[in-house]
Amino acid sequence: MLDLSYTTPKPKVIAGAMQDWELVIGMEIHAQVASNAKLFSGASTTFGAEPNSNVAFVDAAMPGMLPVINDYCVEQAVRTGLGLKAQINLFSAFDRKNYFYPDLPQGYQISQLYHPIVGEGEVLVELAPGVARLVRIERIHLEQDAGKSIHDMDPNMSFVDLNRTGVALMEIVSRPDLRGPDEAAAYVAKLRQILRYLGTCDGNMQNGNLRADVNVSVCRPGQYEKYQATQDFAHLGTRCEIKNMNSMRFIQAAIEVEARRQIAILEDGGSVDQETRLYDPDRNETRSMRSKEEAFDYRYFPDPDLLPLEIDQAWVDTIAASMPELPDAKKARFMADFGLTDYDASVLTADLESAGFFEAVAQGRDGKTAANWVINELFGRLNKEGRAIADSPVTAGQLGGMLDLLAKGEITGKMAKDLFEILWLEGGDPAEQAAKHGMKAVTDTGAIEAALDALIAANPDQVEKAKVNAKLAGWFTGQVLKATGGKANPAVVNAMVAQKLGL
Repeated sequence: MLDLSYTTPKPKVIAGAMQDWELVIGMEIHAQVASNAKLFSGASTTFGAEPNSNVAFVDAAMPGMLPVINDYCVEQAVRTGLGLKAQINLFSAFDRKNYFYPDLPQGYQISQLYHPIVGEGEVLVELAPGVARLVRIERIHLEQDAGKSIHDMDPNMSFVDLNRTGVALMEIVSRPDLRGPDEAAAYVAKLRQILRYLGTCDGNMQNGNLRADVNVSVCRPGQYEKYQATQDFAHLGTRCEIKNMNSMRFIQAAIEVEARRQIAILEDGGSVDQETRLYDPDRNETRSMRSKEEAFDYRYFPDPDLLPLEIDQAWVDTIAASMPELPDAKKARFMADFGLTDYDASVLTADLESAGFFEAVAQGRDGKTAANWVINELFGRLNKEGRAIADSPVTAGQLGGMLDLLAKGEITGKMAKDLFEILWLEGGDPAEQAAKHGMKAVTDTGAIEAALDALIAANPDQVEKAKVNAKLAGWFTGQVLKATGGKANPAVVNAMVAQKLGL
């Protein structure tokens, strides 16, 4: 059972020239739906295709073309809502959001303002063991993405690529519950992790498949508590939106610099204008794009070409029945079933591939030993060589087989490290490779005892020192291991040393 007991962190406090301020952050995450076709057409969503090659007539807004809803995108939105413990609205509808931009052929975006497909939910963001922030989700709505304007290919012209036009997006809107840059980055990371587990978005920020609009405001200490009591946003200060953030590091930096900009204005006696801004990482500053639009600026109205979505609860229940185990539940199970620490379980459940690999290695074996080898040896080597776990030369079966040899005492810990290297470079069956390379632990206690007796007889001074300070008995263990070429089982040698020396 998932333990949801946690301590809520204190808000980030920023010292101004005259007084202290607190940060308030809300986020709108644009997550591209994992689907082979667009929201209202059958055009491909493949990333990296030739410009304007994945464009259907309806995407290009050709006259007479009508949108047709992709029900798989609807299913993916419902699955996401269920993963965020949100209300699924059985009735939702599409609206036209009117604005004019070169990469928006229709002159409007089909979105959901009045009746989104998903209502209120929540995300628990762990910031440290036992410390977490519960972030409320206000809504998730489906909408189509715009195209892409390209300004750096010619000094005199701009180009438009419509491949992304019409791709399905889920806009996940949070309440202003985040209280610091680190929390904002952790929230995006947790949301991306959940979406990847669900298979509803690949979370690739580099390709723009997950983007964040960050709303930042500052208030005096105590004002946020007044907002919580009254739900009056006036207590939170005027917010500014930083658009299209696709890097955790930049999200944190942008929030910090924007907060300090607002504080400087307020302490100078001015007022913050509600506006949309861009973050420039080269100059580490935010710059104004335009005044912040409200809903009426876009002249929303129901899309006349699309009927409302009416879905059956039975269909929602079918999707719910097929939901995978999500990160928090998997982490809790790993800790309970395999005796893992909070940290190790967090590392191993960071993504589905890592969790699946570990579970395959740990099944029927000692979980802590499996976690140690997967995290320290396997992940360490993968990181060093810049490989993904899917490209690991050592499979879960090979690593598990090697741990079986170790558990049976057929190889020592040092041999296991050497065998891991061989498996990484050559592959093969662990037992066969161990035999081929002469890796076999010395299990003959008689041979170990003979070597130890000889050492004791030849080193009476060292014996007396070990009897006074038991830690010095390790010298005998080291010498026996050296004499056996590292093939003796250290645990057996340690026990025999303690027995012989009467420790």
